Amino acid sequence: MLTLLSGLGLMFSLIVAVGAQNVYVLRQGLRREHVLSAVLICAASDAALVLAGTAGLGYLVKTLPWLIVVARWAGAISLIVYGILAARRAWASGGEALIADGAEPATDAAGGRGTATLTRTAPLAPVILATLAFTWLNPNVYLDTVLLIGGIAATHGDGRWLFAAGAILASVTWFFALGYGARHLGRWLRTPRAWRILDTGIAVLLVVMGVALVLPVFFG
Repeated sequence: MLTLLSGLGLMFSLIVAVGAQNVYVLRQGLRREHVLSAVLICAASDAALVLAGTAGLGYLVKTLPWLIVVARWAGAISLIVYGILAARRAWASGGEALIADGAEPATDAAGGRGTATLTRTAPLAPVILATLAFTWLNPNVYLDTVLLIGGIAATHGDGRWLFAAGAILASVTWFFALGYGARHLGRWLRTPRAWRILDTGIAVLLVVMGVALVLPVFFG
């Protein structure tokens, strides 16, 4: 049990930090668009990487350091592109109000109940591709799951798989909480201005993170 809790605690300490993947899942949760798909992809990807690291894939990456450089460039390009798209989304049409399925209809000026206009749901395929990109093109994911979690799991000997199970449990718990807990913020994000601010913040964060990823290549 202590080994399981150790894996749980370590994964939580790594995954809670604000990152591109977390920001994207949060946005999908706020929009209530294909939340389950995004959450399952993130959790399943983390599980696969943790298991790979525990099984010894971390040794391969350590012996081929150029893989980290390739991952850094791929991740940086991906983050910057998505940041530009977020900025374009923020300013193209003045943002978009969050009036989603299950949201309470707005109250009109006379105090009556207005008619809620539902935001058109985005296609599933782009959401899947974006979630996969934010997950698999982020070198920090490999560093955290394959190298760090996998390396520490190896120190637990026969209990390494229990340690890995704790890490996977933490990942599943976090992404479901993030994706489905985000909807409670919906009441503050029903105006175009709020979405413009949110998307602008996302755009800045993604571009900064993308640039930060490749800085070690030049100054490392």
